[in-house]
Amino acid sequence: MARNDSRVYVGNLPPDIRTRDIEDLFYRFGKIVFVDLKNRKGPPFAFVEFEDPRDAEDAVRQRDGYNYDGYTLRVEFPRGSGMSRFRGGRGGRGGPPSRRSENRVLVSGLPPTGSWQDLKDHMREAGDVCYADVFKDGTGVVEFLRREDMKYAVRKLDDTKFRSHEGDVSYIRVKEDSRGRSRSRSRSASQKRSRDAFE
Repeated sequence: MARNDSRVYVGNLPPDIRTRDIEDLFYRFGKIVFVDLKNRKGPPFAFVEFEDPRDAEDAVRQRDGYNYDGYTLRVEFPRGSGMSRFRGGRGGRGGPPSRRSENRVLVSGLPPTGSWQDLKDHMREAGDVCYADVFKDGTGVVEFLRREDMKYAVRKLDDTKFRSHEGDVSYIRVKEDSRGRSRSRSRSASQKRSRDAFE
């Protein structure tokens, strides 16, 4: 089922569209597993499958209704994909993402309408984001594939202007989650330090 959740339908494509053009349209949302372009009979359409279902949701949000070469793209989840459970933010998603990392930053000061998609997009300026989540208290967490990207985010994205998909703006704080790395060491050691981390 998870693989189906990672796939999006792309319709209303120009007749001369190529697989490479579709990859160019969608690569920025995440790793593409494959593109299945159907253009032999009738109007062309395609299926794009991402490695992470949340990248597929990003693609639907930002490419549905997108004007490409004079054609208004239709981008949606195939019927029966069960993707509706992914809407509504934290707690509604089906299972953990495919990758997690210890290169984690904590974010505070997010506006109430800020979503994990918005946070992921904002943090991509620093590098490859493999996980993002937001909480009701205006905080969030972001994990990067590489430690140097995480360090860059702390240096360059702290106290930067953040805009949600609904247009709300705030200045966010970004700091390294020092507890993230301790989890890979002994549990008792991290518990001793946890009291200090909150002070």
